[in-house]
Amino acid sequence: MISLAGRDILHAWGKFIFTGFGLGLLIGVTLVMAGVYRGMVDDGKALLDNSGADLWVVQRDTLGPYAESSSLHDDLYRSILAMPRVARAANVTYLTMQVRQGGQDVRAMVVGIVPSGEVCAPGWPPHLVAGRQITRGHYEAVADVATGFATGDRIRIRRNEYTVVGLTRRMVSSSGDPMVFIPLRDAQEAQFLKDNDAILQGRRRTEANPAFNRPGVPGLLEAAIDSQSSNAYVNAILVRLEPGASPSQVAETIRRWKRLTVYTRAQMEEILVGKLIATSARQIGMFLAILAVVSAAIVAFIIYTLTMDKIREIAVLKLIGTRNRTIAAMIMQQALALGVIGFAVGKITATFAGPFFPKYVLLLPRDAVSGLLAVLAICALASLVAIRMALRVDPAEAIGG
Repeated sequence: MISLAGRDILHAWGKFIFTGFGLGLLIGVTLVMAGVYRGMVDDGKALLDNSGADLWVVQRDTLGPYAESSSLHDDLYRSILAMPRVARAANVTYLTMQVRQGGQDVRAMVVGIVPSGEVCAPGWPPHLVAGRQITRGHYEAVADVATGFATGDRIRIRRNEYTVVGLTRRMVSSSGDPMVFIPLRDAQEAQFLKDNDAILQGRRRTEANPAFNRPGVPGLLEAAIDSQSSNAYVNAILVRLEPGASPSQVAETIRRWKRLTVYTRAQMEEILVGKLIATSARQIGMFLAILAVVSAAIVAFIIYTLTMDKIREIAVLKLIGTRNRTIAAMIMQQALALGVIGFAVGKITATFAGPFFPKYVLLLPRDAVSGLLAVLAICALASLVAIRMALRVDPAEAIGG
């Protein structure tokens, strides 16, 4: 059986290799798409790991700060810090925007952190590959290397310029955007403070509103105007617990006494993977199913064509007494050989092409093993059409003209 399949492959090796290469490119695209999904999940987990938090305190009845917008007063962290079993509590802001360096725009998540003397405080990048952490309260930044910035570069965020003093790696948002860390006060201004024209127009509307000019209520107009230019808000409070503390119990205590929404690590991971990535996962799953059907159709067509080209040879084999099982095994082996060649080409293509994709592509060994088994199963099923046709060949065709 092996010699029959091998001899037939060697007889048409050019067509066989070329077909395997084309199938391999299709398999490579499939592996890359699976790697994109794995990369999205890994980005979400990396975001949670790098935050250094055990609990996320956000605005009540929201899925913030990553899935929805969340707004909290920046003085709430003091009351959170006073709760039992809480070791650290730090304000943080998140804002996805275009960061400008010279004439270049980079899509990034700007993270506002509280400058602190403690290394790896909640929200801080846990490790640097170059430079130092932020030590000043204004105009310093730490950027992920994926942004393309280098230490000493000056980047513009809203109206201010920042000097990159440190570089980190694999600090990304749930959507894969690299992070840029700046002092919290600067980040609050960038996210919450309105521009001068908006503030001026708001003051004019407030002054023209009779509700703020009631006699006998001094200071009402001034308070309304001051509130328009206030930026004393954050998106979340990152909480680090004492060793041995139960995250679920501390979270329930904060919910009960502070009337805020609190998420544990498991709950936040469920939000990122189960809600943010769910739609993308279904879309990728549909593409994988379509590619599997296309791959099966290609293999079936190629094996069928190769079998049709040797109808007379199959008839001769049947005429000399070759069993149908032997002929079926020969065709099956050809289909499996085509699948092995295609998978080898696809795996090599995906490995070398993955780093060039804008999205992070994570190729796991178990996905490669699952992909190989799926390819072999598809090729085996696709060969059944050619096997059915070969078994119906009349031995008399070997003699006929």
